[in-house]
Amino acid sequence: MDNLDLLVLRTLRDWRRAGRHAMLFTVTHWWRSSPRPVGALMAMDADGAVVGSVSGCVEDDLVHQFVTTSWPIPGSGQPRCIPLCFGVSSEDARRYGLRCGGQLERICEVDRDLPALESLVDHLVAGHLVRRTVRLADGTASLEAATQPAAIQVDDVTLSQTLGPGYRMLLIGAGQLAEYVATMALFNGFAVTVCDPRSEYAGTWAVPGVRVVYDMPDDAVVAFRPDSRSAVIALYHDPKLDDLALIDALSTDAMYIGAIGSRRNSTARKLRLAEHFDIGEEALARLRGPIGLFIGSQMPSEIAVSVMAEVLAVKNGVPVDAARDVGAAKSLEVTREALSDNPH
Repeated sequence: MDNLDLLVLRTLRDWRRAGRHAMLFTVTHWWRSSPRPVGALMAMDADGAVVGSVSGCVEDDLVHQFVTTSWPIPGSGQPRCIPLCFGVSSEDARRYGLRCGGQLERICEVDRDLPALESLVDHLVAGHLVRRTVRLADGTASLEAATQPAAIQVDDVTLSQTLGPGYRMLLIGAGQLAEYVATMALFNGFAVTVCDPRSEYAGTWAVPGVRVVYDMPDDAVVAFRPDSRSAVIALYHDPKLDDLALIDALSTDAMYIGAIGSRRNSTARKLRLAEHFDIGEEALARLRGPIGLFIGSQMPSEIAVSVMAEVLAVKNGVPVDAARDVGAAKSLEVTREALSDNPH
């Protein structure tokens, strides 16, 4: 779930709490171009205030259609759920700016019930994954717990959508670098847990929205139960603690497993795990280190950008080649420096 969508739902809830009429738009189909993905959300109140986006090129028309023309207030004969389609013709495509004649379908929900909205937002803020189903005939919505994200489903009867953090991150170590990484992970839609048994670090954690646990790292990994949509990153710089987490993480389906450290420390770590903990070659190949993409980062904030970029590359299925890999790129830099110092 896009963090922007949580902002949309929170704002919609606040509007309804204040007694304001409001609409919730959900993208249900795209053809050709797609500035916003299927499932994207946008809310609009009766005065034309907008939060979120379902396609930057048609929001003005929505304001004109529903605010300056005829707001579909419940009880006025308008249905609670309204299907909308844009960009069907070439003329519409030019009018709305849908490149390549793209077409867009959305469902509009009018004046969502406040208790249902509050329940939905509470679940999402708590980091729960939920399946929301809306009956299109009358707008009745229901929630149920979900075990994994699923594509939005729409037919003539219902709209069903999984909302909540599809991706999770466990950070081992609650230092400054972890705070930067956690912040970026949150606004990229990850549910973040930080583990640090050292009270002097975990007790001063300053990033809201992150779950903090005080377990030993191996216990934290077991409790976290990493899956194929999880990242486990060791940021302690202490092998006694980092290794504990990595050993257990490497036995899971975690999509990303990495540890902070230099090239020398990363090589030593793999040798240590192989020799003393009998971690096999195949498992060790999944362990990333030095972590991050090569951007010449030095400050903790820059290192966090590098690390988060690599996590997102893995999440999005983008191969990290030698030009981007920190270890390979730094080795190449050393080789270039040696050649420049010794032209022979």
